[in-house]
Amino acid sequence: MPDTGTDPTAAAAPTTGEAPRAAAGPDGPGERPPHPGRTLAVTSAATAVALMIYTAPMVTLPATAAALGTAPSAQAWLLNGTPLGLAAALLVAGSLADDHGRRRVFALGTLALGLTTLLSALATTTWLFTAARIAQGVASAALLASSLGLLVHAFPTPGGRLRATGVWGACVSGGIAVGPLLTGAIPSWRGAYAVLGAAALLLAGLGARGLAESRSPRGGRPDLAGALTFGAALVALVAALTLGRDGWLRAPVGALLAAAVLLLGAFALVERRAGTPMIDLGLLRYPRFLASSAGGLFTGLGVIGLFSYLPALLQQALGLTAMDTAWLFLVWSGLSFAVALQARRLADRVPPRRQLALGFALHTAGVLTMLGAVGAGSWTRLLPGLVAAGVGSGLLNAALPLLAVESVPAARAAMGSGAQQTFRYVGSCAGVALTIAVATSAGGPGPGADLALWVSAGLGLAGAAAVLGLRERR
Repeated sequence: MPDTGTDPTAAAAPTTGEAPRAAAGPDGPGERPPHPGRTLAVTSAATAVALMIYTAPMVTLPATAAALGTAPSAQAWLLNGTPLGLAAALLVAGSLADDHGRRRVFALGTLALGLTTLLSALATTTWLFTAARIAQGVASAALLASSLGLLVHAFPTPGGRLRATGVWGACVSGGIAVGPLLTGAIPSWRGAYAVLGAAALLLAGLGARGLAESRSPRGGRPDLAGALTFGAALVALVAALTLGRDGWLRAPVGALLAAAVLLLGAFALVERRAGTPMIDLGLLRYPRFLASSAGGLFTGLGVIGLFSYLPALLQQALGLTAMDTAWLFLVWSGLSFAVALQARRLADRVPPRRQLALGFALHTAGVLTMLGAVGAGSWTRLLPGLVAAGVGSGLLNAALPLLAVESVPAARAAMGSGAQQTFRYVGSCAGVALTIAVATSAGGPGPGADLALWVSAGLGLAGAAAVLGLRERR
């Protein structure tokens, strides 16, 4: 199908970003109109808190593993719990938000995030902590998928939507930047989770009272079968990558990979037959949707996978404290926040797809300059690479949410957001497990860090090639 530069599915969506309003409005009789500033403030703050919770184990992993008695081979689960829940639930959360009310799903998700984060502070075993982190991921899925839908409803014009998604994307980077500093500054990792859980509970109350409801109902039942098959496939994939560090050709690894493939095939069949699928597989025909999905996937694989584990590796190899590591990585995450906040100014001159390619290229250049630093015992040699990779990450975080909501009809904005973020966190789960596997199988911290950096650089190049190759057909 020829592509004129606008997603063909957008013809089915109103230009206001919502389904047409009847006299009482789609939000029900008496519902107030959205307040754009309040919507942006609450959803962005909640997104930042969700990312702080997501990144909490980055600098607390050694202390958490020691307190829970977690073996090195199982540490991937401490990092992967939240992205696993996110990836499994984002698509169904987006559909539920569109069908049953974005404010409702946002408030319930934020409430659940606060409660499960408080529970993780009380965990006494690896599996209890991992279960709490998976539940945090499911709650975060509800929050993140519904927040972009709320923004699309509150900012119906292209200019307003551009500004709102830019701020929202910057808060993704801001949460990643502040999370390690906060958790590193609090003496106890359990105390850090208690503080973050309380913040999420406060925002749940603000969301329930201060946001306007919106929905674009399709009817039908939630696609729970799709969520279960997809979640099971992801668990099998992460387990295979985690076990792979002890030998990639072993029978359990092969069996788990085969199970992941079969379950993904079952997921595709379920989605084709479902009355209200989590994701419309027909969207895979459109270049912008594929570019958004590929961008999210390779961001998770190459960027999040590396930077989720590298702080713990530096603490072990260079003897840095949690707070030292947090300040060092603020170079990367702080620049990512600043660039994401300003990158919206590029949107009129540089399309999101090219911003993604540039972001991947800068990440690749950055990690290549870090080669040899851990082996030499020099944290200062990391700084130039952290600068370049931070700028690249900011471009990725700014372009991905904008491309996500532009790649689907406006009434399916939560689905578009959920799909892009699902690929992002699928990549994150696989990337973390892969990074730990290669870093701990290379015979020492120095060679392990270098091998992980080479893998991340290769994935960054693959991401740039993928988004550039998905050209708009004319």
